[in-house]
Amino acid sequence: MPAKIRKLIVEVEETHLEMGRTIAAPTRKALAMAVIENPYAGRFADNLDELIAIGEELGGLLGAKCVQALGIAPGDAQSYGKAAIVGEAGELEHAAAILHPKLGAPLRKAVDKGAALVPSSKKRGGLGTAIDVPLGHKDAAFVRSHFDAMEARVADAPRANEIVVAVVVTDSGRPLPRIGGLQAHEIKGEDGLR
Repeated sequence: MPAKIRKLIVEVEETHLEMGRTIAAPTRKALAMAVIENPYAGRFADNLDELIAIGEELGGLLGAKCVQALGIAPGDAQSYGKAAIVGEAGELEHAAAILHPKLGAPLRKAVDKGAALVPSSKKRGGLGTAIDVPLGHKDAAFVRSHFDAMEARVADAPRANEIVVAVVVTDSGRPLPRIGGLQAHEIKGEDGLR
């Protein structure tokens, strides 16, 4: 059964200036969120297959919306992350069912590859609850310049029977990175780490 989506939200954040320094190519993050009905709200279910299928559907949809919002080719995406906020009639396992079993494969397709694990976070909350979507380089988890996050929030969600699902894709790392480690131009992208 497809997701019952109440609303979709897409935002782009650009940083042009940091610590008084101009960022030659502004760093950009795109956030796409879906507010969906939770089919298991208010009841316990051993089998969460419906939410697993919804995660697969939303991975591709939200990933593609981020890439489109950035105006880039899928292969130009650099980092990604995912998160979910479950309304009070749900449980954290509902967020896990959306985020973990199947959301990653279509998100990786939307960003052309993605050898690294997709960083994630989840929580339960009410209307206007915020969550930080953690970010990491899509092909090499050890690239420190891409350790970051973006806040996701919907003013009127999640309602008790809803889940907010968020995906973030970037076309860059942090502005002015300088803490060393593996550099983006050194990535091999074979094991998801380096």
